[in-house]
Amino acid sequence: MIKIGMLIADRYEILEKVGTGGMADVYKSKDHTLNRYVAVKVLKQEFSENANFVSKFRVEAQAAAGLMHPNIVNVYDVGEEKGIYYIVMELVDGITLKNYIGKKGKLGYKEAVTIALQVSMGLEAAHRNHIIHRDIKPQNIIISREGKVKVTDFGIAKAATSDTITSNVMGSVHYTSPEQARGGFSDEKSDVYSLGVTLYEMLTGEVPFDGESTVAIAIRHIQEPMPSPRKLNPDIPYSVDQIVLKCCEKSPDRRYQNMQELASDLKKSISDPDGDFVKRYNPNDMGTTRMLTEEEKRQIKESTKSAETEKPVSLPDEEDDDVKRVVKPVRHSREDDLFDEEEDYDEEERENSMDRIARILAVLAVVIIGAILALIIGGRTGLLPIGGGGQNAVVAASDEMVVMPNVIGIDVAAARSALVKQGLIPELTYEESDKYTVGIVMESSVKEGTEIPVGTTVVLTVCGNSGSIIPDVIGLLREEAVDMLTEAGFNVNIMEVTSEDVEEGIVVGQDPAGETQAEEGTYVTIQVSGGPDLSGKTEMPSLYGMTEQEARNTLNAFGLKAGNVRTIIDADSENRGLVISQDVEPGTLIDEGTAVNFDIAGQQTYSYSADISAPTSGEDPDYKPGTSVHITIVTEDGQKLLDTTTSAFPYRMGCTGITSEYGTLTMDYEVTITETVEEEVEGNPEDGDDADLGSTDGGGDGGRTTVIREIERTEERTVTRELTFTPEN
Repeated sequence: MIKIGMLIADRYEILEKVGTGGMADVYKSKDHTLNRYVAVKVLKQEFSENANFVSKFRVEAQAAAGLMHPNIVNVYDVGEEKGIYYIVMELVDGITLKNYIGKKGKLGYKEAVTIALQVSMGLEAAHRNHIIHRDIKPQNIIISREGKVKVTDFGIAKAATSDTITSNVMGSVHYTSPEQARGGFSDEKSDVYSLGVTLYEMLTGEVPFDGESTVAIAIRHIQEPMPSPRKLNPDIPYSVDQIVLKCCEKSPDRRYQNMQELASDLKKSISDPDGDFVKRYNPNDMGTTRMLTEEEKRQIKESTKSAETEKPVSLPDEEDDDVKRVVKPVRHSREDDLFDEEEDYDEEERENSMDRIARILAVLAVVIIGAILALIIGGRTGLLPIGGGGQNAVVAASDEMVVMPNVIGIDVAAARSALVKQGLIPELTYEESDKYTVGIVMESSVKEGTEIPVGTTVVLTVCGNSGSIIPDVIGLLREEAVDMLTEAGFNVNIMEVTSEDVEEGIVVGQDPAGETQAEEGTYVTIQVSGGPDLSGKTEMPSLYGMTEQEARNTLNAFGLKAGNVRTIIDADSENRGLVISQDVEPGTLIDEGTAVNFDIAGQQTYSYSADISAPTSGEDPDYKPGTSVHITIVTEDGQKLLDTTTSAFPYRMGCTGITSEYGTLTMDYEVTITETVEEEVEGNPEDGDDADLGSTDGGGDGGRTTVIREIERTEERTVTRELTFTPEN
């Protein structure tokens, strides 16, 4: 039993539990040998007690440990200690794609495509090592905080399916391919299907098929066509919709045949989202006859054997370890068996008939090719009456007449070309001469200007010893070089080489060299430029219009990384938060791993820093120091920067990132006002506060007295000040 703090293999200290799945628990651990944090996945007890499963699991996990790729969660170690079977993996600080989709609801198509692209690159590396995942789903895809996408749990599904484990080992049936649901043979194209379903969920927030049980869902995968994600989300571009539908074809041979093909279309969809470049299955092609290759026959035989020995596949209920279901084979009656046997027999007869027809056609093709070669050789040697032998032979092969061109004194290659263009057959003989340069035509069996039938053999006498002059083809296009060498009587080998300076398709070298003599039929190897060496190179994608996170994801998907990201002031509010420039132009070939700088559109911001003073006598002569004042500062666009009450002035205030240039400062407070008033009262004033303020209007009892009084009252006051904020750089 795993406990926090325990040490596994005297090396891995268990720190905390960070996750759990259908077959294992995952713990954050410290590798004390290499002083790094790792993830230790420990098999649950029910699997650890199954010896057959453990054996297969260890083999597959060890194979996965050989995979090293930026888009794969690397496996460092596999082991067992006291009945605890564990895998030590790279610790990724991030979130599963399933949880990420749950938080966002659905992803934008650019973000979804870049995530799918990174997954496909990781799977391509695994497939090159003959490792099929078989359990691609959002739960097995992790997105790190840096935006790097990583696939985990390689090898586990194969171990599980080969032992018919009836739990959540195979994950949710929502992502399984039709051939897996049937319990048949699965390969790279099964991972393509599951990735297509995952992409569908990223784009729509939903899985394409759902049901009350895993069996019902599996049947829908087998029978129902994949719904178009655009029906749920019309904002999905056409090309992305077509990619999903091609990934999720029922028949594996109609899907992308490998992850490289899928990745290529995913990259195109980023730069051309509405393009019509996805090549999908066309029902009209059903009538086209297609011969099976030996490789296809071998694959069919292997898949048939695999299907015959495959055990029933367990289909667990979605995310439920306790509910276990198995798709059982449908039992047929004896009549059904007889019918199946008859169908098998007819199918075998058809296959035998096709094989016989193929053999007959092959024999006929050999006979026809042999006859053509015999005619050509016979014409060249004079054994058949279609050419001419001897120095002065002129044999007509057609009633159409042409004029003999001038070939005396020109290069033999040019002479041969001139004759061939006229429909004549050049034949060469060689003689040494002091008057002509080697390779120059000295004589012709037919004089210039003579009308002769098309197909006539013309004998040219060339200066030189026995053999032909090899044309110099360096600098020519490949097709031109091949034509010239072939017309000169030489065979051609083509070797493609990389070149940083010469554009693709241009001949950069030849062996033997040009203007040297060689026997007719000699093989001349030409080196053709294939352009610069693109290994370790990638095409720079367009980041324009993406958010910063989308741009980072795209760079990761293309093997690049984000460099310096700046925020640039842009008056256009529609651009805010989006990429408006990048330092590497889209389409440029650059080294993988290059840091690409880009700019995000922002808006001008302002700052405000001041010592706010109390209301001045000019603003309010009645304000008295120590009065409590409520101060607010509101920007022109409604942003409240300050809302406080103070009696201590000056009040220190500082604020940055203000989105408006102007604002208003408001001070609200109360003042006490003292007023002097006169009042008339009956009789003499009494002694007291008002005695010295009164005077009589005649004295005596019953007289009236005027009294002067001071009355205090409070009054609310408001002082406002217009503010202009300082622009920030």
